[in-house]
Amino acid sequence: MKLLRVGPVGAERPALLDESGTLRDLSGIVPDIDGALLADETALDRVRTAAAAGDLPALDAAGLRTGAPLGRIGKVVCIGLNYHDHARETGAPIPAEPIVFMKAADTVVGPDDTVLVPRGSVKTDWEVELAVVIGRTARYLETDEQALAAVAGYTIAHDVSEREFQIERGGQWDKGKNCETFNPLGPWLVTADEVPDPQALGLRLWVNGELKQDGTTAEQIFPVAEVVRYLSQFMTLHPGDVINTGTPAGVAMGRPDPKPYLRAGDVVELEIDGLGHQRQELKDA
Repeated sequence: MKLLRVGPVGAERPALLDESGTLRDLSGIVPDIDGALLADETALDRVRTAAAAGDLPALDAAGLRTGAPLGRIGKVVCIGLNYHDHARETGAPIPAEPIVFMKAADTVVGPDDTVLVPRGSVKTDWEVELAVVIGRTARYLETDEQALAAVAGYTIAHDVSEREFQIERGGQWDKGKNCETFNPLGPWLVTADEVPDPQALGLRLWVNGELKQDGTTAEQIFPVAEVVRYLSQFMTLHPGDVINTGTPAGVAMGRPDPKPYLRAGDVVELEIDGLGHQRQELKDA
């Protein structure tokens, strides 16, 4: 299923995109798309049954905002330097274990919402990423099979990053990762049954119509299953948590000087095979 949330900020309603591309209203069946729903197989079966029966009312998508496909996100856990080609372009050594950092849940916005360039920023960068959404509580997982069983679905994350704040201002990466609007998410939460191999997805990103990133999750140093299993050794993953799994080569930081960092007025578009498309215009904060 392709689950999503539509409507004004703070007043999104749950919806489903059916096989014909028609937007269907789920608000009469479930209150929201969130961790509680993803952990409730009975509720998910109710959605599947209604969708298959054609009982869901259609929504007029014209002019309707698409929000982040997940409400009440618990935490956003991120993996840095998780693509061989990205490590090469930045001159970084291949990590022996996943590099882990966090983004606050309030960085998450809709897939087509405005992204704000922070005040004083000169190195705002782009990163298209496969995002994993957790659907069952995961702690001390032992196998890749257990890890994938904990995954409810997948979506697109734009891990916007301010490189000066991240690297040159001391401390950890958090200052360059947690600026407002720095995690557009969506448009859809595609349930795991529709993504048979998360290591076979193409990722692409354009800036002002120019292709900047064109990669594949096959290049991941630590595959999705290993990432979920690994994280469960250090923290409990709960339904509604999100994991950003890293970005392929092609970011501004990896390009020759003068590096083409983002500015107000730029338009970024990104997509992942089967998971939809995002488009953001940048403005000054």
